[in-house]
Amino acid sequence: MQIPVFRIAWMTLSIIVILAVGWQVHAETTRVRFPEVDKLVHYTTVRRGNVTEHIMTTPEAMTAIKDRQPVPAGTHFVLVDYRDGKLFRYFVMEKGDGWGADYDARRRTGDWQFQWFWPDRTINTNENTARCQSCHQSQSSSEYLFTGYRIPRFDGAPVE
Repeated sequence: MQIPVFRIAWMTLSIIVILAVGWQVHAETTRVRFPEVDKLVHYTTVRRGNVTEHIMTTPEAMTAIKDRQPVPAGTHFVLVDYRDGKLFRYFVMEKGDGWGADYDARRRTGDWQFQWFWPDRTINTNENTARCQSCHQSQSSSEYLFTGYRIPRFDGAPVE
């Protein structure tokens, strides 16, 4: 039995579309690069059950927030995600001049972009960064940060 050429072409095109749509749902290219974490300040730790999150940022961001100034472009915030005491992944936010314009206005989080990284610091393409933006939009009055309010209380030891 021979399958008509147009049917093979239609099935091939359908598979390509399904794969392309599926890929877009999970992975997205952003401008975020993995920072030099040894130059960041660990200012807070959040614990939830078996999850421990160490959150850090640049000294410049710490100063800006303490002085009630905008966080400067080039800033990274890194959440180091541990599960049962083992490094699970990194969540990185990075701010860049004009980066918000990369997205539709309904998705923007100022000029912040987001990326998940595996423990080996390669990009985790299984995570949907649109989900990150959606959640962080609720923090628009605080530079899109959930833990920025802890920075003024930082005295050298991470605030819990």
